[in-house]
Amino acid sequence: MTMIATSCWPAPAKLNLFLHITSRRKDGYHNLQTIFQLLDYSDILNFKLRSDGQLFCISTLTDLNPEQDLTLKAARLLKQYSNTPLGADIKVEKKIPVGGGLGGGSSDAATALLALNKLWNLNLSLDILAKLGLKLGADIPVFIYGHTAWAEGIGEILTPVDLIESWYLVIHPGCNISTAEIFNAKDLTRDSFPIIMRGFMNGKGINVFEKVVCKYYPQVNEAIDWLNQYSSARLTGTGACLFAKFNNYAQADLILKKLPSKWYGFVTQGRNISPAHL
Repeated sequence: MTMIATSCWPAPAKLNLFLHITSRRKDGYHNLQTIFQLLDYSDILNFKLRSDGQLFCISTLTDLNPEQDLTLKAARLLKQYSNTPLGADIKVEKKIPVGGGLGGGSSDAATALLALNKLWNLNLSLDILAKLGLKLGADIPVFIYGHTAWAEGIGEILTPVDLIESWYLVIHPGCNISTAEIFNAKDLTRDSFPIIMRGFMNGKGINVFEKVVCKYYPQVNEAIDWLNQYSSARLTGTGACLFAKFNNYAQADLILKKLPSKWYGFVTQGRNISPAHL
């Protein structure tokens, strides 16, 4: 086996600036509305091209089961689809909190598809890559297309939007949330009235998961109450991470310095174009 190329790619986090469920489908999935705000806070994926066709993926997450790794699954899916004789060694350097509603695993998978499409000289379109990614996760396509977007359907119907690239303080309150548990909660609102972009810009839109998550996870409720002292706080995805918007880095960093030591936080800026596409 000969190592013949190396490459380093970012895999950005995202926020859900709001998140509505408008209906539950017959197949069990939920129709939703959201805005995926891409961020400049990223995992880093390192690739070494292999000529022997083998695929290996290691992560700085020591307890990650390789067979459950979306990055490896994405690489295998692309190799199978393209029938390329090439392979790769992939190393994932994790920064994005796992299970925080920031899309880290999906973003890692999307970056694997984007990077290997280039390294393997496949020249597949973003549409094809997005269709492959959708087989692994509903929010992978937004990372494939690489633009902050209004999303509907199960999250795969995307309309690019350009927003002010605001600064955010993101907090992880130190608990792990079961997405399946929250989606199946009896008191989850599943009939939100659909809104349009103008409604969001005029202040409409909530995260329907927030009330349920705060009920079952008091750590999240406590963190939201703390952050609300400084700026309006909101859950992203099904949590556990929450965020608030600030006018500039200095304002957000000032609040970060006050963060209780039992929580983890970071300051990040919104990006209309994914760092993986720059």
